[in-house]
Amino acid sequence: MDVINQYLNKCRQIIDVVEQQSEAIQTAAAWFADTIMAGRMVHVFGSGHSRIMVEEMWPRYGSFPGFNPIVELSLTFHNLVVGANGQRQAMFLENVPGLAARILRNFDLSNQDTALIISSSGCNVVPIEMAENFQQNNIKVVALITKEHSGKSTSKREDGKKLGDFADLILDTGAPAGDAMVKIPNLDTPVSPGSTIGGALLVNSIKAEVARLLTEAGQPPKVLSGAVVVGAERATALFESAYDEHAHRLAALYASVGEKKP
Repeated sequence: MDVINQYLNKCRQIIDVVEQQSEAIQTAAAWFADTIMAGRMVHVFGSGHSRIMVEEMWPRYGSFPGFNPIVELSLTFHNLVVGANGQRQAMFLENVPGLAARILRNFDLSNQDTALIISSSGCNVVPIEMAENFQQNNIKVVALITKEHSGKSTSKREDGKKLGDFADLILDTGAPAGDAMVKIPNLDTPVSPGSTIGGALLVNSIKAEVARLLTEAGQPPKVLSGAVVVGAERATALFESAYDEHAHRLAALYASVGEKKP
């Protein structure tokens, strides 16, 4: 039981770290709510296992439209581990300069948009360039990193800059350097990472605050809800209307792609 308690105690410490960032969480939520109320979208991006946080934001139960989940399979589809579409390729591709710009070339960006970029180390090239590109388009960037891990890690980018260097606001998962939190007797490498715990806490704290702000502004979000909570008929209606809203918001991001702006 000692190692189990060790992990759970570390998770409690992560909760404390997240709680200490309440003011920053409120700021991020306010930016995101302004974007959604303007009819635009919050772009959410993460490569590798940071994809988990992207999908935690939207779409899933307890979530609502207004977020554009940018998930590149070439950077995240590594459950095969080796062989075609394996982890080696994904880890290589997330450090290819210029790929972020090609991804964003698909969207008509606006300075009313905002962005949430997730990378525990903040050191891989594609997430860094993603944030850089957003800032070049006058889009506010929230970076979700593990501060201790990022601080002790070396950037894969030639100039040494990290994700935090292109962020208007930084949130910390509270995990340790190296992420793994449990030490096992006679095993020289720790196990059981913590950044996913901290990331999920931050993402859902932001989500809750955005929902509050939207509701108080008279624009309550269409929340994907289980039939066990709202009944089968309303659950279906919310599902359809939420996905329709997402489609309409996304359509606006495609409407003027490639056109020169005045």
